[in-house]
Amino acid sequence: MTLSPTIRACLWMIGAIVSFTSMAIAGRAVSLDLDTFEIMMYRSLIGMVIVITVASLAGTLQQVRAQKLGLHFIRNVSHFAGQNLWFYSITVIPLAQVFALEFTSPLWVMLMAPFILGERLTKSQAIAAVIGFIGILVVTRPSPDTFHIGLVTAALAAIGFAGSAVFTRKLTRTETITCILFYLTVMQAALGLGFAGFDGDIALPTAANLPWVVVIAIAGLVAHFCLTTALSLAPATIVMPIDFTRLPVIAIVGMLLYAEPLDPFVLLGAALIFGANYYNIWSSTRS
Repeated sequence: MTLSPTIRACLWMIGAIVSFTSMAIAGRAVSLDLDTFEIMMYRSLIGMVIVITVASLAGTLQQVRAQKLGLHFIRNVSHFAGQNLWFYSITVIPLAQVFALEFTSPLWVMLMAPFILGERLTKSQAIAAVIGFIGILVVTRPSPDTFHIGLVTAALAAIGFAGSAVFTRKLTRTETITCILFYLTVMQAALGLGFAGFDGDIALPTAANLPWVVVIAIAGLVAHFCLTTALSLAPATIVMPIDFTRLPVIAIVGMLLYAEPLDPFVLLGAALIFGANYYNIWSSTRS
């Protein structure tokens, strides 16, 4: 039985979900010793070594080319900004809130995709997005009494990730995954070095947190490989809403590892989000 491209994209997104969850746990572990720019710098430097080594062994290093440097730069600036805001957010508010606000990213993707990618927004995708967004509101229940700067940074991170997603999709039309991952690590290592060293003080990883830094680097690469592969198989407006399923996973992780309460509203919101994902996938596979 041959799986459809949409189902294969869904399977790749499961790998991305596991990787992003691992990165959140590791990010919290190193946050007391390293700032977000240092985390991004070390993550990208380690990732660059991994990408070059694997590409050399696989014989795909020659696929790296410089024809789309402008698009690579826009994509990586967008992701670099989003990722820094995300790393900050996971240290100041509950993980479930961070992930819930991050899940507004598909809504931004759906708004950006017609202008940047020329993709048509279908009625079923719009309905799925609305249902998913209602689920997010149920989880976060935003109000003046619950305001925190972490909520703002998490929301802005979602916009950065959305920009990264649509430009990744655009790049996959002409560039290979090796090429995209190469420029991801090189450009973000340069950005991380510049911002981390701006104050003339770059902290080195300790023996205790070095393994966590490595986990961040590997999980980040695996997540982007899975996400890039998924985006090469299906439109961004289909792939990105699948990421909603990270919410119940991270809610359970937060409860087990950090004693963050498992709010019943999180479960209700997660049910709406699962429903939105199921409807989106079901509709796309029938078309």
